[in-house]
Amino acid sequence: MFKKASNSGGYNDPDILVGLDLGTTKIAVVVAERDAKSVEAQIIGIGYAPSNGIRKGLIVNLDQAVRSVKQALQDAENMVGLELRDVTVSFSGGEINSVRSKGMISLGRAPRQVMQLDVERVIEAAQADVSIPANQSILHTIPVNYSLDGNQGIDDPLGMTGMRLDIDLQSVIVPTANVQNVLNCVEKAGLNVTGLVIKPLAAALGSLSPEEAMAGAASVDVGGGTAGVAVFSDGRPRHLAVIPVGGDHITNDVACVLKVPLNKAEELKKQVSLCDDDDETTEDSLEFEYMGRGYVCSKRDLVEIIQCRVEELFSSLVKTEIDHAQASMLPAGLVLTGGLSRSAGIDAYLNRILGMAVRVSLPIDSNRMPPQRGTQEYSAASGIIRYMVEKERDPFRYIESPLSVLKGKSGPVAASERTPRVPPSGRPSPDDKPPNKEGFMESLVRTFKELF
Repeated sequence: MFKKASNSGGYNDPDILVGLDLGTTKIAVVVAERDAKSVEAQIIGIGYAPSNGIRKGLIVNLDQAVRSVKQALQDAENMVGLELRDVTVSFSGGEINSVRSKGMISLGRAPRQVMQLDVERVIEAAQADVSIPANQSILHTIPVNYSLDGNQGIDDPLGMTGMRLDIDLQSVIVPTANVQNVLNCVEKAGLNVTGLVIKPLAAALGSLSPEEAMAGAASVDVGGGTAGVAVFSDGRPRHLAVIPVGGDHITNDVACVLKVPLNKAEELKKQVSLCDDDDETTEDSLEFEYMGRGYVCSKRDLVEIIQCRVEELFSSLVKTEIDHAQASMLPAGLVLTGGLSRSAGIDAYLNRILGMAVRVSLPIDSNRMPPQRGTQEYSAASGIIRYMVEKERDPFRYIESPLSVLKGKSGPVAASERTPRVPPSGRPSPDDKPPNKEGFMESLVRTFKELF
């Protein structure tokens, strides 16, 4: 049994990690316990509540959304016996832009070891070329690739020796108002937001195996209102996108064409397989009664309705986002998760129309998740925990903007806060010197050397 947190402020025990997944059809609160020795986290509970007040990943009714978050939070607290307050939130964010930029700095005329200050400088140099509209903000800054003296493919340059450091950087830009609505919603539910993660990234971390991420794969998470796309290569995300099309659109198509209510259309689309178009049984009819009225439709018509929307989503919209990643090959193919991935025959159908390997993925930690809550719909919730663990292990892997900047301030924003700040790594510098004084002196000496 787990005891209630004893601190007066009601915040989480430091060994407890909590993630909140804001979805169009459901709200999930995932709770994990950290292992002090391995630094890994074990999921111990998942709270759930139907999602109200959220449409296509965006909050459209704040009060309804707050009530849904409170219900999911209460469910999670009852399951684990803990009072939860600090959370990292995943959300779709509406229309997002994934912008790539490059930066370069000189380490001096003589080779020397790369320090944390150098990594911060090269990230700032790459961000100098990123144009951010006034109504948008950088949510994530993700180093895609480092290069030291022209040697590419470096995962972590800290402690390595060279004269020139280059970086290929990805900046995830989202509408500021959407982020502020998410923060307002979660805080009104009595929670303290300690971090934000865009949902396609969380879903990818929750469903892709390390081997698939290294080899190259596209993770596609199709929920009720949106589809999240994350293209990985060499273990790092190359492109992130949110498409405002999801399973609810298929339900609407079925309801409109067959002239049936939405709840019945949802039932019907689960009764057929997307590969049934080659089956003789497609000539069979589905007969049912609803509110005293009889309905008849053929399986073939139903399958064709679903196939049209799925083909549009993947052959056009998803493929366009994969092409934007500029990944030459994806040996691991497409990894599908989310509610739509539970559709019968969808992997075989997508393999046929896309010409690439397709795998339907449960959450990587599904065998350690509560019964009935380890299905594809919870991949993003599980991925939040992996995101938190990876970010603590390597603070340069996923850099978030300060929440004070995303919330908006009454006065002017300082130049040092306009771009994401790198948190302290906790790792000693190669020379094991105090970071402030020696870092400044070394920077000053290096500047004079480069000038003269």
